[in-house]
Amino acid sequence: MSQIDSSDQPPAAVSLWSVLALRDFRLFLSGRFIGSLAAQIQSVAVGWQVYQITKSPMALGFVGLAQFLPMILLLLPAGDIADRFDRRLIASASYLAQAASVATLAFLTWTGMAAHSIWPFYLALALFGAGRAFAAPASRAFVPLLVSSAQLPRAIAVSSSAFITATIVGPALGGFIYIGGPLAAYGVCFVCFLIVAMAFFAIRTRHEQQPVDPTLTAFGRLTAGIVYLRRKPIVLGAISLDLFAVLLGGAVALLPIYASDILHVGPEGLGLLRSGPAIGAVVVNALLIAMPVQRYTGYVMFACVALFGVATIVFGLSENFYLSMVMLLIMGGADMVSVYVRSTLIPLATPPKMLGRVSAVDMMFISASNELGEFESGLMAGWLGTVPAVVIGGLGTLGVVGVWMWLFPALRKVDRLMDVKPDDEPLPVK
Repeated sequence: MSQIDSSDQPPAAVSLWSVLALRDFRLFLSGRFIGSLAAQIQSVAVGWQVYQITKSPMALGFVGLAQFLPMILLLLPAGDIADRFDRRLIASASYLAQAASVATLAFLTWTGMAAHSIWPFYLALALFGAGRAFAAPASRAFVPLLVSSAQLPRAIAVSSSAFITATIVGPALGGFIYIGGPLAAYGVCFVCFLIVAMAFFAIRTRHEQQPVDPTLTAFGRLTAGIVYLRRKPIVLGAISLDLFAVLLGGAVALLPIYASDILHVGPEGLGLLRSGPAIGAVVVNALLIAMPVQRYTGYVMFACVALFGVATIVFGLSENFYLSMVMLLIMGGADMVSVYVRSTLIPLATPPKMLGRVSAVDMMFISASNELGEFESGLMAGWLGTVPAVVIGGLGTLGVVGVWMWLFPALRKVDRLMDVKPDDEPLPVK
């Protein structure tokens, strides 16, 4: 059961310390921070190592594809499992799989196999993607079990802060650790993933297992999250907007090329560039914690996604490290608004018994925008060149904003987030 089943407190009256006072939430928060930190360190190490071995933008694209394919295949079954079994144990086992993936990368590097063939790297990253596929819906559906409904918006903001802080510290730390070689980076990641697995295992809160609906087939259970989202165009619009905006505007996969060949700043500079979006995001997230978006939420989100596209275009054209860093800061801050809105909408608009499956669908969209976006960026850069690929992606993001404002008018007109309700309750728009 959840530690806290209900609360009559209004969200504005919930203090940060009342959320942090919950033991299991602290364990969850620690696990999310350390796991995200390790993932960022690994991403920097793999990206730099693969590019130095291959000197190919396409190879960087396959790094994203290798992680995306197992995730897209496994996320729907993982969401169904997260709704029917102990989410705590699922998350713990998933992080053990990610630790095994990092150990494989270390072994390939230590034996010298990486210098002769890059394909075993992709197989190890596929295992990492499979682990993430099961970890994502289990862990993302855990927060509503740990806090009351009134505490949920603040808990989500705090959880986002932990993730963003890790994405700031992780890439810079990864670049610094990589000075000692890829083995050092992979060793740190291995230890971190083991710690996360133990943190989730130590959580006492249990997910109340849901009985299987006898009227649903196995396929019906797997696709229930998709069916539910079709009834919630506001949520569908929010997560699909993020999908296509980041898919087209994702320049992060090409940062090793910018650091090496355009800005000439080396692996240390790559770590700083990878931290740029997260620094911007954490600043905006701090503002959202102190001053949440109160009105005109839909319009604010669309404006920020458009700003993300403009900053992507300027970054693509920049040959100055400092200007590039500023654009990455803006990209991260603008994207954070979309992340905050989507992360709050989903648990507010979803019944608890469906949250694992809906979170799995959301993670499919996120994975498509991140990992598949890396593949798309590498492919476009291989065909058109690095700078044209980034600029065209930014222009595509602006186009998506215009189309989505037309396709999802209810999302555009959402006023207050707390107006969003699950099932068929009315959604006030102003």
